[in-house]
Amino acid sequence: MTVHLASMPQELQDTAQNIAEQFGVNTPMLIAQAINFTLVAFVIYRFGFKGILSTIKEREKQISDSLKHAEKIKLELEETERKQKETLQEASLEAKKTVTVAQEQAKSYIESQKEDARKQAEEIIQKAKESMELERERVLNEAKEEIASLVVLTTGKVLQKELNEEEKSRFSNAAAEELKISR
Repeated sequence: MTVHLASMPQELQDTAQNIAEQFGVNTPMLIAQAINFTLVAFVIYRFGFKGILSTIKEREKQISDSLKHAEKIKLELEETERKQKETLQEASLEAKKTVTVAQEQAKSYIESQKEDARKQAEEIIQKAKESMELERERVLNEAKEEIASLVVLTTGKVLQKELNEEEKSRFSNAAAEELKISR
């Protein structure tokens, strides 16, 4: 086993040859193994490693796309939550406005009902006064008629004679006139 190391200093060549003999290095076998290693490395790189690298690159791209998509979804979710909060605030304000309007309408309705009730009470009182006045008039008229008939009867008894219709009418009118004056 001869290793051609002409360009090296003699001592270094001797040391290298000693090491090669000691470890059992066979130069043709070493060259064959180097060629075999290179072929296997080329085949693995060509058919295995490139496929693995392309798969890894695809996975990296998918992961990158997924992260971008996740970020986009996160931004959309934040936007949706913001819009939801705005919508809830608007709904709350609208509800408050509706409640305020309803309260105002209720107050207005109550005031309207009070006014209607007051008017109805006044009408009832007015009708009652009118009814009382009519009843008073009727009672007075009946009382006048009763008094006139009593005056006619009393006069007839005092005079001790039966009064005719004309006399009854005259005494009746006189009694009615007297009642009007005294009233």
